[in-house]
Amino acid sequence: MTHQELELQMDAYVDGELAARDAREVEAHLRECRDCARLHDARVALGAAIRAEIPALRAPEALRTQVRAKLRSAAGTSAARWSMPALGWRSLAVAASLALVALGSWRLGSDRAAGAALSDQVLASHVRSLMPGHLTDVVSSDQHTVKPWFNGKLDFSPPVYDFAGRGYPLIGGRLEYLSGRPVAALVYGRRQHFINVFLWPATQGPTGGPGGRTHNGYHLLHWTTPEYTYWVVSDLGLAELGDFAQLLRGADSTVTEPAAARRSR
Repeated sequence: MTHQELELQMDAYVDGELAARDAREVEAHLRECRDCARLHDARVALGAAIRAEIPALRAPEALRTQVRAKLRSAAGTSAARWSMPALGWRSLAVAASLALVALGSWRLGSDRAAGAALSDQVLASHVRSLMPGHLTDVVSSDQHTVKPWFNGKLDFSPPVYDFAGRGYPLIGGRLEYLSGRPVAALVYGRRQHFINVFLWPATQGPTGGPGGRTHNGYHLLHWTTPEYTYWVVSDLGLAELGDFAQLLRGADSTVTEPAAARRSR
């Protein structure tokens, strides 16, 4: 089993979804490969962190009790419903309203959970990229080499900039897979630190998530423009990472804003 084959099956193995024969092949590889064993440990730790940090999506008990009481009251007996139609319909309306509130709360919690899960995926992809041989698929400090490399590999053309003059040189790029779709990953450097920039069209994938987050020494910054969703991750100091994000947002605005203006005409 190759490293690439194992990476493709790692999530299914961790979740206990592999057939017994395939699971044995993965286990044999993990016993022999220290890098893949570390990747497995990271996936297990990530799953445990997600389960520990994302709250169960359950309506408050007081709200559940109110909804049940209103539904029982609205049901009543046939005679009661015919003798007090106005009260019955009023009870049903209250019950429906409470149900809508509960549904709205569940959806809000679901959106937050989805955003947290996406940030965990982004962080895991960054950590995985730091393993030997995983940082870049194309190595170049030339944006005119990195940008064309994505042609035919993605259904969009990611903007690529070089900030070497500001102390953040372009190192290269690679393909990543986040939230069910392939995305672009651009890699920049700052002294001995690496910065991963994940991006995809804002109209073709999830845009939610926390604006900023720090976990285990890694900082994550997130924003969305009319064109793209961005995630920036590094163990670089938060102030310097914020400066880099400002450079990226400034460069992106000079390209996307004229395009938006042309579409509006």
